[in-house]
Amino acid sequence: MAVSTSTQAAETRTGRDPEPPRRPSKSAFRPDIEGLRAVAVGLVVLGHAGFPYLDGGYVGVDVFFVISGFLITSLLLRELNGTGRISVAGFYARRATRLLPMAATVTVATLVASWLWLAPTRFAAIAGDALASSLYFVNYRLAFEGTQYLNADEAPSPFQHFWSLAVEEQFYLVWPLLLIAVALVLRARRDLIRDGLAVVLIMIVGTTFAVSALQTQADPVWSYFGLHTRGWELAIGALVAVAATALARTPRPLAALLMWGGLAAVVWAGFNYGDSTVFPGIAAAVPVLGTAAVIAGGCAAPRLGAGGMLSLPPFQVLGKLSYGLYLWHWPVLMIGPSALGQEPSVRLNLVLAAAALGITAVTYEVVENPVRFAKFFKRRPWRGIGLGVALTGGSAAIAIGAGLLFAPQATGGADPVATPEVDTVEELNRLIGDSLEREGTPSNLAPPPLDAKSDLPEVYATGCHAETEQTEVDPCVYGHAGADTRVVLFGDSHAASWFPALRELAERNGWELTSYTKSGCPAPMIIKNARDLGGRYHQCEGWREAAIERIVGDRPDLVVVGSSEGNTPITEDGESVAQAWVDGWRATLERLQESGAEIVLPSNPPSFGVNVPDCVSENLDDPSVCGGPANELIRRGEREQRVLEMAESLGVHTIDTEDWFCAGGTCPVIVGNMLTFRDSHHFNATYSEFLAPVLAGALPDIDLSQCRSVRGRR
Repeated sequence: MAVSTSTQAAETRTGRDPEPPRRPSKSAFRPDIEGLRAVAVGLVVLGHAGFPYLDGGYVGVDVFFVISGFLITSLLLRELNGTGRISVAGFYARRATRLLPMAATVTVATLVASWLWLAPTRFAAIAGDALASSLYFVNYRLAFEGTQYLNADEAPSPFQHFWSLAVEEQFYLVWPLLLIAVALVLRARRDLIRDGLAVVLIMIVGTTFAVSALQTQADPVWSYFGLHTRGWELAIGALVAVAATALARTPRPLAALLMWGGLAAVVWAGFNYGDSTVFPGIAAAVPVLGTAAVIAGGCAAPRLGAGGMLSLPPFQVLGKLSYGLYLWHWPVLMIGPSALGQEPSVRLNLVLAAAALGITAVTYEVVENPVRFAKFFKRRPWRGIGLGVALTGGSAAIAIGAGLLFAPQATGGADPVATPEVDTVEELNRLIGDSLEREGTPSNLAPPPLDAKSDLPEVYATGCHAETEQTEVDPCVYGHAGADTRVVLFGDSHAASWFPALRELAERNGWELTSYTKSGCPAPMIIKNARDLGGRYHQCEGWREAAIERIVGDRPDLVVVGSSEGNTPITEDGESVAQAWVDGWRATLERLQESGAEIVLPSNPPSFGVNVPDCVSENLDDPSVCGGPANELIRRGEREQRVLEMAESLGVHTIDTEDWFCAGGTCPVIVGNMLTFRDSHHFNATYSEFLAPVLAGALPDIDLSQCRSVRGRR
């Protein structure tokens, strides 16, 4: 399909003799831009590999966005100027033959490698990511997953890097059509088409940059992955293309200065940005405008100064391979260590990055170039589009089929284990010790590793566990509402882990149980940042204060409070982080004591260095490798020990829970036939409920007369 923007009548009205449309000129190759691609992919790959001081290597993606906007718009404008029309079918055919063969190859290869070497518990989600990548909406899938607190412990997807391709393709669904619309509106004044495009692009830049600047602070995950906050980066490149004719008249010394200054800005951002940078937002302007400056300067002096350096053979070769290397490097880095049976390290990552470059070189010659330059597809645009549909549909079908038919079953092959009832810490500790002596994974493991992630306390499913954004306090009552004995659970997700045990006791003893828990919101009165909010966790501070005020006003009999040790307070200059944590706990405990209730503070469970269900699914023959020494896994450093001592000095009832998870100095992840943790540091609902009788014996004296043992899991 082609859309014409000039007619004989229109030419006559403007006083010009009609002339036959010219053939589109060939793309003017820019060695400086090819070299700039090398800089971009180098930043991304080395940043992902953990190269020292290159924490901001992710800005290479922004460089790619600007380059893409410039090159695609330049191509469309050359076609418009040369023929008076734009072939929509030709445009999408070129995109399909350029991008999809390599993308489909990487997608299928990554799926196979994930099935072979990554944890079986992850495969269903990875297949879903492959499907989303094939259909170019993985950026929004990642944004949704990234805002879910329960996913904070998940390893990155081997398809995560496909988000940038999704953003580009979403942009190019719209941009050629907008260009055609402007050309049609101004077909009688073709000399104004570039001005009209500039106006449209300025509107896109202004709108999406403003959204990025505003939303990045409030919602950094959606801002990072969204077209609505990244569109301006592609549009900046397009603006440079629209202004290329004027930019070509820039004095050569000024053009050279633009190129050097722009390149310096990009490299500076790579070495000075990091995880703490609020990005994209305003910070993205540095690499984006820097890239635009390099390209703009190259319009006048492509081989002067930085252009000459970027035209050197190493830059040209790496630039030529940049697309394939971008696609290959991430899955190689994510899957390589597991395939080799080694722990990730910078040295290993650099070796893997070099291997990815080798794979790229081979697939460039075997896959990318043969399809890209095949005359069969160039003669008829619909052939290229047909290839794109076939590759997209084929990749999507393989992803769906893999998720449905080849999801591994992570079940143990050892004999089933009968788990006895326990009532005391001594009985529980003997059971843990016996579990350490068993080999293999019980065939009746509960929950199975594939289901362990969803073995959550009920407060998550009912919405009674407040999510990150929530500020209102909505207490949920369980057990026997209006009972004489009233118990409160308060804190973060570590506190919520005790909910199944407390609910079991409330049901059996006729208590009223009220739950106040919130994701990532520590019980101590500290100030902290939230990773998925990209700044200070104000929602926690307001919610915590309101919850404590409510508890004090309700005057319960017992308050069980808990909080992860994995929180870092924001401190004033010179203030100790440990002291801020202890002081925050003191403030919270003293406030809660105003309620007149007995306050109970259990110590934290072990924190394993791995996602426990993933680890067990990979090591069914020897799940003991997933556990470890108590002195390494119990995160009771000086900070938590000081908290417990301070709490005892206030008259708070503390509980040392080490023997509830570990025996003989070792902490296993399977006790009896129970898988005990749902990630690296939250024990699951199954084990929590099993601990109810042990918890009953550790609580201060309140009405426990009706407490009975929880039926053992068999």
